[in-house]
Amino acid sequence: MHNIQTTRRHAQPRPPASSIWHHPQPKSAVPRPPYVTRKMESLSRISTLLESARELTLDAAQATRSSRSTRPLDRSQIKKLLDSRNERDVLDGLRRVLAMMYRSQKTLPFFSSVVKNVASPNIEIKKLVYIYLIHHAEQEPDLALLSINTIQKSLSDKDAQVRALALKTMSGIRVPVISQIVSLAIKKGVADMSPYVRRAAALAIPKCYRLDPGQEPQLVDYLSTLLGDKQYYVAGAAAISFMETCPDRIDLIHKNYRSLVKKIVDMDEWGQLATLRMMTYYARRCFPRRTRRVEQNEKTSQDTDLQTFYDGPGAESNGTEVVLDPDLQLLLNAIKPLLQSRNSAVTTAVARCYAELGTREYVRLAIGPLVALLRGASDIQQVALFNIVSVCLQWPADFVKYANHFLVRGTDSAAVWELKLEILTLIFPHSNSHIKSLILHELEHFSRGSANPALVRESVRAIGRCAQADSSMAPRCLRLLLGQIASLDGRLAAESLTVIRHLIQQDPEGHVGTVVRLAKNLDSATDPQARATIIWLVGEFSGLRGEDNIAADVLRILLKDFANESEAAKQQIVLLAAKVYLHHINRVREEQEKKGAESEGKSDELPGANPPGSPRDEDDQIAKLWDYVLLLVRYDTSYDLRDRARMYRALLSVPQLATLMLLAPKPAPQAPSPSETRKGFVLGSSALVLAGGGGIHGLKGYAPLPDWVKSGQEPDPRLRDTDVPVSGYGESSRGAIPASQRLDSMASKSSGISSSIKNGEAVGSKTLDDWLAEDDGEEEESEGDSEEEEEDEDEEEDSEDEDEDGDDEEEEGESEEESEEEGDENDRLMKI
Repeated sequence: MHNIQTTRRHAQPRPPASSIWHHPQPKSAVPRPPYVTRKMESLSRISTLLESARELTLDAAQATRSSRSTRPLDRSQIKKLLDSRNERDVLDGLRRVLAMMYRSQKTLPFFSSVVKNVASPNIEIKKLVYIYLIHHAEQEPDLALLSINTIQKSLSDKDAQVRALALKTMSGIRVPVISQIVSLAIKKGVADMSPYVRRAAALAIPKCYRLDPGQEPQLVDYLSTLLGDKQYYVAGAAAISFMETCPDRIDLIHKNYRSLVKKIVDMDEWGQLATLRMMTYYARRCFPRRTRRVEQNEKTSQDTDLQTFYDGPGAESNGTEVVLDPDLQLLLNAIKPLLQSRNSAVTTAVARCYAELGTREYVRLAIGPLVALLRGASDIQQVALFNIVSVCLQWPADFVKYANHFLVRGTDSAAVWELKLEILTLIFPHSNSHIKSLILHELEHFSRGSANPALVRESVRAIGRCAQADSSMAPRCLRLLLGQIASLDGRLAAESLTVIRHLIQQDPEGHVGTVVRLAKNLDSATDPQARATIIWLVGEFSGLRGEDNIAADVLRILLKDFANESEAAKQQIVLLAAKVYLHHINRVREEQEKKGAESEGKSDELPGANPPGSPRDEDDQIAKLWDYVLLLVRYDTSYDLRDRARMYRALLSVPQLATLMLLAPKPAPQAPSPSETRKGFVLGSSALVLAGGGGIHGLKGYAPLPDWVKSGQEPDPRLRDTDVPVSGYGESSRGAIPASQRLDSMASKSSGISSSIKNGEAVGSKTLDDWLAEDDGEEEESEGDSEEEEEDEDEEEDSEDEDEDGDDEEEEGESEEESEEEGDENDRLMKI
C-alpha cells in the first residue's frame, strides 16, 4: 500500500517553472500555511535558547577562567571592572573584591566603587554589594548612609526576595544613627504579604535591639504579632528573636502557646531549637509540679519490676506520680516526632524537655534517639556522650539494654572512650549477670594493654568503681586487680594497688589475707608508687593479731636495702616504723596495767630515740628497729625525710597524742563518677560539656532553668484559650477591617440605622452632611444642658464632667462603657 501511494504522489504533474517565476501572486493574497508559522515560532524559540546558552557559556567560561587564573589583578584593573557598564564585568569585579575581603586583604579603598552599584537591577550584583556593605559599614558610616535611600526603595520592590534582602542589609548595617529607620523598615516588613519578608523582619528585630535598646517597646509589639503568624516559617524566626530580645516576657506567649506547639514540627532546625528552649522556660513558670498518691494496686506489672513508680525529677520514691497539666502534656506529645530529627541538637533539645518537664516514661522515649547519635562523627559522639552521661546519672537502669553501644572501639578518641567507660560503670550495678560479665571482660582487656597508658589507668579505675557500686561483684573485681600487681608494667601495678587500697579500706577486717598476699609481692613490685602503697597497707594493718602481725618482719626486710629505696617508699617505711613502735608501746603499757606494775623509770632511754616514760628493754627487737630507722634517716640526703623522722620522734614522746594522729581510722575513699561535677547543668548546653565553663574556659552567660512555679501562683490557664491568628501587623483580629466597614459599624451603633451595599455603593437614610449637622446639633444641646446644670452643682466641677453627666441622663438604657465608645466614634467621624 505504501508503494502505491508513493507512486501516485510522484505521478502527479508538476507546474512548469515559468509559471512559478513569471506569475507570482501578491503576498497579501496568499495566506501563510500554518506549518510555516509554527516553524517560525520554533526558530524564534531556538534562537532565544541559543542566546541564553551563549550567555551561560560565557559566564561559565569566565568563572572558570577567573578561578584558574593565578595572576591577580591590581587595584586599578579591579576598579575598572567595578566601574564598567557591563554587568558581567561588574560581577567579576565584585567577586574578586569579596575574595580579597575573605582573605583579610584591604578592600576598603573599593568602597565607593562598590556601593554605587547598589542600585543595579541585577539581583546577583545586589547580593554581593550588600555583603560588602555590611562588612565595611562600621568603618565608613558616612558613605554607608548614602546608600540607605536606595536600600529603602528596595523595600517596596515587587520581588519579595529583593525586599527581604534589603531588610536584612539595613538591619545588618551596624550604625546606631539609622535605628529609627530600621525600626520603620521592620514595621513595614511585619505587614508584608510575603512570609519570606516577614521572616526577615523577625530576624532583624534583635539586630535593631542591639543597635538601640530604646526601641524595645516597638520591637516587642512586632514580636507579639509575628509570634502569632500563621506561617511556621515566620513563627520559628520570631521565637529566635524572642529568646534574644525579651525572653522574660512570657505574657506574649500565652495566646500563641497552642499554635506554636502545633507549628514546631514544621519549623526549621534553628526555629525548633529556639522554640523548645522558649517552651522549657515557659513551662517552668506557668505549669506547677503536682503529684498524686498512687496505690499499690494501681501500678502495672511493668512498673512492679522497678524500685519506684517514677524516680525521675518531680517524682518521689514513696508511691507518688507526677500529674501533668493538659497544656504541658500537649507540648510533650507534640515534640515526639522531633526525636527522629536529622539534627542532633534538636534531638538533644527534645530530651532536655522530657528530662526537665516530663516524667520517666517520656525520658525513656528519648534514650534510644540519644544513643543513635553515636553513629555520627567523633565530635558529635563526644557531645552526645556528655548528654547521655548526664541522663544516665539519674536513670542508669534505662541504659542497660544499650550496653553494647558503649563498648570501646579502636578508633575512638580519648574523650569518647573515657565517657564510654564511665557509662559502663554507671549501668554496671543495674545490669544482669551476663552484661556484668561482659563489662568486666571489656575492662580487663583494656587494663592489660600497654599501648595507651591513659586507657589502662581509666580501665583499672573503672573496675574499682564497679566493685564499689556492686558489693556482690567486689571479690571478682579484687581478683582481677590482684592478678595485675605482678605485671611488668609499673603504671598498671601502681594503679591497681591504688584501687585495691580503696577496696580494702571499705572492709579492713575481711582483707587481712589480702594484705599478706600483697606483702609477699613486695619483691616483684618495682614501681615506686606501687611499693609505697603496699608498705602503707602493711602499716595500716600493723595493729591486728598483736605480736603475730607481719608488720615488724616486713619492716626488718625493708631496712636491709633502705638506701636504695625511692623517696616515696622511704617515707612510707619511716611511717611504718613509727606505727609498729607505737603499737608495741601500747601493748606493753596494757600488759603492765593488767599486772599493776609501774613501768616508769625502769626502761633505759636512749636520747632522742625512746619517749620518756615508755617501757623499754635493751634487748627489745622492735625498739632496736626504731633506733636503726632513726639512724638511717639521720644520714639520708633528703631534707623532707629527716624532718618527718624528727616529727614522728617528737610525736611518739606523747603516746596518747601519737595514737590519735597515726592510728586514727581512715574513712574509706569513694570514687564518684567523673561527671558528678557536671550534674545539674542543662542538657545541650556548653556548660555541660565544659563542666561549668570554669578554669581556662571561662564561659559566661549560662542561665539555669527557673524553679517550678508554686501551685496557686501560676498564670490563669484561660489566657491560653484565646488563640487568635494574626494576619499582619496591626490589631489582633481575624482580618483587616476596611475603612468603609468601620464607618458603617459606627453609624449603626450610634443611631441604629442600617445600611445596605448595592452595586459597590453604600446606601443609607443619612448622608455624611446629615451626620455632621447632627453632631453640631448634639454639641449645642450638650452646651445648653451644661449651662443649666451648672446652677445646681458646685462651681469647681469641670465642664467635661458635666457633659458626661448630661449624656448619662439622656441615655438611661445604655451603660457607661457604651457611651464612652459612642463618643470616641463621633470624634472619629468629625475628624473624617
